[in-house]
Amino acid sequence: MTQAIAKLDLPAQTVASTSGKAREMLETSQQRLGFVPNMYANMVNSPGVLQTYLLGYELFRNEGGFTPAEQEVVFLSVSRFNGCTYCMAAHSMIGDKMSKLPADSLAALREGKPLPDAKLQALATFSTTMVESRGTPTPEQLAAFKAAGYTDRHALEIVLAIAVKTLSNYSNHVFHTQTDPAFGAYAWNPAA
Repeated sequence: MTQAIAKLDLPAQTVASTSGKAREMLETSQQRLGFVPNMYANMVNSPGVLQTYLLGYELFRNEGGFTPAEQEVVFLSVSRFNGCTYCMAAHSMIGDKMSKLPADSLAALREGKPLPDAKLQALATFSTTMVESRGTPTPEQLAAFKAAGYTDRHALEIVLAIAVKTLSNYSNHVFHTQTDPAFGAYAWNPAA
């Protein structure tokens, strides 16, 4: 039986309901994405949470040393472990439409099954290991990750991705964030 999760009693914010840095971040989202994701509307109740998330996300995307498809493997592995329905839907859509994650690998990640690509499987395994072990992989686990073609720097970048996903996954849990229509076709049920 799943334990009930508390829900924060903070309203989703809009460009009109905010000011200052919070408003700037929502306006930027509106301009870049064409909408304000429900996750941002909730997270901006603490501008520092949203700003930290956005900065870390951008740095991981632009400087992490992973291909776009590999980035989705990391984000989906962490989000799946954390049971975040919102991030699983969003990163499934991004993986499919933008990052060009192969469909069979995307399906495997969503279902918690082995990926057909050995290198991507090593990345998914190590990403999950890092979350599950709270950043304490065994020497053998790190060696297997590196044997697949990754580096110590990649391992450190996974720490950044975990930090970013912790901010979003946990925020989505306590807000019970509804999946945006833009990601609706990729809705994910952790029990499935």
